[in-house]
Amino acid sequence: MCFSATASFGAGVVLSAISYATTKKAQSPSQFVFASIPLIFCIQQISEGFLWLALTDTAFLPLKYSTMYVFLIFAQIVWPTWIPLSIFILEKNSKRKKILKLFVGIGALVSLYLGYCMVTNTVDAKIIGYHVSYEQDYPLAFQFTSGLLYIVATILPSLFSSIKKMKILGAAIFISYFMTRMFYEDYIISVWCFFATVISLVVLAIMYEVKKIKIESPSLMRDLQYLVHNK
Repeated sequence: MCFSATASFGAGVVLSAISYATTKKAQSPSQFVFASIPLIFCIQQISEGFLWLALTDTAFLPLKYSTMYVFLIFAQIVWPTWIPLSIFILEKNSKRKKILKLFVGIGALVSLYLGYCMVTNTVDAKIIGYHVSYEQDYPLAFQFTSGLLYIVATILPSLFSSIKKMKILGAAIFISYFMTRMFYEDYIISVWCFFATVISLVVLAIMYEVKKIKIESPSLMRDLQYLVHNK
């Protein structure tokens, strides 16, 4: 959350309640992958709450880089792969599954690239105004391409899901990203997660639909093998 440590911790509490509700509805490991999205958001917000403390109180300064990297790992490495993968795993239509597999591949490439950049370039965080600004010295030549592929991997998969409410998830992510880009462009990494609660509520609604229509989930390992062996 972009405004204060209190706001981040408060969001973390709300997200923990939502994550409890979503994971409780998961009936298999495959469903748990998708249901755990609010839990990941929760960890992100709590980590940024401690980062706020580290940036404003010298007593917490030793936590600065560990909490910063926890937040960025989820934001830039986990999400591009996790979101399309979780939708892919829930999908039972073979034709749609083949399309979703492409998005998982795109997301994995984005995760690998951003992970490489995170390890090989200077990364820092500071408070500017009422926002956490993440300063990342990543190659300018690939910023637009990686950003575009990030959007493709996290938004478009929901449009190809046979689960009706999944499209709402894509819309929620798109609107949150668009509003953040329009009004908080310099703090997009931090502010985008301000919308984590809304996105998590959509995940909860989807889990209600998944439970209602009784989607029969194959084993998680079978889906992962499908990704690797293209069966």
